[in-house]
Amino acid sequence: MNPAQHVLKGAIVTYQWTLRPFIGANCRFHPSCSHYAIEAVTEHGAVKGAAMSAWRILRCNPWNAGGYDPVPPRKPGLNRLRPAASPSAGPDTRPES
Repeated sequence: MNPAQHVLKGAIVTYQWTLRPFIGANCRFHPSCSHYAIEAVTEHGAVKGAAMSAWRILRCNPWNAGGYDPVPPRKPGLNRLRPAASPSAGPDTRPES
């Protein structure tokens, strides 16, 4: 996990422990918006996770029915920073002679 992810997760946890008890748990979704944000930042990185969390918070309003809304899994092959493992990179499965 990179430093930006740690900072964002720390800010979210700080919110959960300080402001949320006074505001109350009024989220229309499950998991709550703050739990969604932590999972999105962990799964998708700081920038995309923050964008996904902001969109989720904008949807959490009285005109939305809410409900179960999990963080979508990361799509394989879209991460350009790490090359995909090649099929030949695995263990040698040839029979011994």
